[in-house]
Amino acid sequence: MICDDATRFAAALPRTGALAGLDLGTKTIGVAVSDGLRSMASPLETIRRTKFGADAAAILKIAQGRGLAGIVLGLPLNMDGSEGPRVQSTRAFALNLSRLTDLPIAFWDERLSTVAAERALLEADTSRKRRAEVIDHVAASVILQGMLDRLRHLGGLS
Repeated sequence: MICDDATRFAAALPRTGALAGLDLGTKTIGVAVSDGLRSMASPLETIRRTKFGADAAAILKIAQGRGLAGIVLGLPLNMDGSEGPRVQSTRAFALNLSRLTDLPIAFWDERLSTVAAERALLEADTSRKRRAEVIDHVAASVILQGMLDRLRHLGGLS
């Protein structure tokens, strides 16, 4: 089920259970997960993209292994808020993924998530090589934390 806003996503979720955040790139998918009470997002891993079937299988393996309750996809809106080809690609990915799982799927505006991730890694004095290795799943945690904060604000967590 694809939820078009955070309110519907909150309504579709059980009271507790971890969520996954995904930062979909053309070559990689950054993955982050939350704790079961949905208070904090943590970077998990970066999946190298091949084809949709393999990408989806890797995501669903993580979802099953961690008992996830939902998935949040970063939505790459243009800086002016308009939708371009990358948004269409993300929506298509979500639609195809929703055909393979009953988990609720939501979108979160990912504008500047990679910038925030880069800034955090620089502040942590992370080497350039290490930043390149982890930037995608750190960006996914920024995306997921945004949704977690919104859910908490909506009262979706007790």
